[in-house]
Amino acid sequence: MRRQPVRVLIVGGGPTGAALALLLSQRGIPFILIEASRSLDRLFRGEALMPSGLAALEQIGGADLLDGLPQRPLAGWRFVLDGRELFRAAEPLTPGPACTLVSQPALLERLLERAADCPGCQVLRGTAAAGLLEQNGRIAGVRLADGQELRADLVLACDGRSSSLRRQAGLELQEQSSPLDLHWFQLPGASTTSAAPPLPQGDWFTTVVGPAGIFSLFTGATGVAQLAWVRPHRAEATDPRQHPQAAAPWPECWARQSPPELAAWLRKGSVHATAPVPLAVRVGLAPLWHRPGLLLLGDAAHPMSPVRAQGINMGLRDALAAANHLIPLLAEGAQPATSQLDAALATIAAERLPEIQTLQTLQRQEAERGMLLQGQPWLRALLLAGAPLLAPALRHHWIEQQRPLRQGVTTLNLLESLRLLESWAPAMMQRPARAE
Repeated sequence: MRRQPVRVLIVGGGPTGAALALLLSQRGIPFILIEASRSLDRLFRGEALMPSGLAALEQIGGADLLDGLPQRPLAGWRFVLDGRELFRAAEPLTPGPACTLVSQPALLERLLERAADCPGCQVLRGTAAAGLLEQNGRIAGVRLADGQELRADLVLACDGRSSSLRRQAGLELQEQSSPLDLHWFQLPGASTTSAAPPLPQGDWFTTVVGPAGIFSLFTGATGVAQLAWVRPHRAEATDPRQHPQAAAPWPECWARQSPPELAAWLRKGSVHATAPVPLAVRVGLAPLWHRPGLLLLGDAAHPMSPVRAQGINMGLRDALAAANHLIPLLAEGAQPATSQLDAALATIAAERLPEIQTLQTLQRQEAERGMLLQGQPWLRALLLAGAPLLAPALRHHWIEQQRPLRQGVTTLNLLESLRLLESWAPAMMQRPARAE
C-alpha cells in the first residue's frame, strides 16, 4: 500500500525530531513523523537543559513550553575529592538562566502534542522504518516494517546514535575514542514529592572523585535521586565494587569517599540503589550528513558524550538551524527545485559542523581530566592541601571552561523571516487537511 507523498518525513520522535516537527507545524507545513516506540519513557534520557538549549526551546515553542512539566533548576556544581569539598560554583554560572533539569519524556510529549495540532501534520507512534526508498539516485521516502511505503520530498533522519537510516544511506560514522562509560542508578528510596530535594546537598550537582572511582549525584527533574558511576571505557571489571577498596554494597562503596553529610545519608537504610543501567559511551561524527533527499540530524549525525548533557541541547539547536534553511523553501506556495532543497541540506550541515566538533573536543578533554585526577592520588592530595588558596582560581578556571558547553559556540537564532511566517500560521491551520 502506498500513501500520497508528503513534503517532509521525520524519522524519530526524540528532541531533534519533535522540535523540528513543532517548527514545521507552527508554519502550516505538512509532515509525517514516525517514532518506532509507542512510549517515550525510556530507561535513560538526558534531562539537563543548558542555557543554549533553553534559548532554543523558547524560540521553538514559546516561553510557556515548559510550564507545568517536571523540572528542577540546579543550585550549582560541587566537586569533592577524597571526601573533602574542593570548590562549588553556584548557578547561573554566567548571566542568563540556570541549568535546568526537565523530564525529557514529558517535554517530548508536549512537543509532539503541539506539533500534531495542525491539518496535514501526523505523528505515528509504534511505526518503525525498515528501509529507504530511492528513485533516480534520490532518497524518496521510507519503507515501514509492515511493508507500507511513505514517500516524501525530504526525509529527516533523527533516529538516534544507532541510526539505521544512516547505515542504509551509506553515510559513515567516524567513531571517536571515549575515556569513559557509565553505570546509571536511581535511588527511588530517596524520592520526594515535595519541592525540597531528597539529597543532603540540596539541588547541587555533586561530583565525587576518590580511590574507588568517580560518581555524580543529583536530584532528577521528577524528584528521584540519580547517580552516575564513571568507569574507564570498556573496562574489564563492570562492577566497581571489585576494586579492593570498594568491596561493599553500592551505597557503602559511594559513602567511603563522600563528605560526612553525604556519607551519612548514603548509609541510611532507606537508600536503595536500583540495578545499574550500563551505558556504553559512543561518540562519533558523520563527515557527511546528507544525500539528495536525506538529512541526518541530532545523534544520528553526531552522537555526543554525556559530559555536560550536550546531546539534547545540540539536538534542539540542530532543529533550529534546519528550520531556518528549510522552512522558507517549504512554505505555502513555494515550489523549490530538488537542487535547492539539496543545497539547503549541505548548508545546514556546514553550519552545524564547527560547533559539534568543538564541543566534542571539549567534552573529551573534560572527561580525560577527570580520569587523570581519579588515577593520581598525589594530585588529589596536592589540590586538597592547597584548597584554601587554590579553590577560587580553580573555580574561576572551571567556569571559563564551561562557557561554550553552556552557551554554545555559534550564535543561533530563529530567522526573522520565520517569525513572520509564524504570524500567518493561524490562517494556514484553517486549511482543510490534505487527502491521505
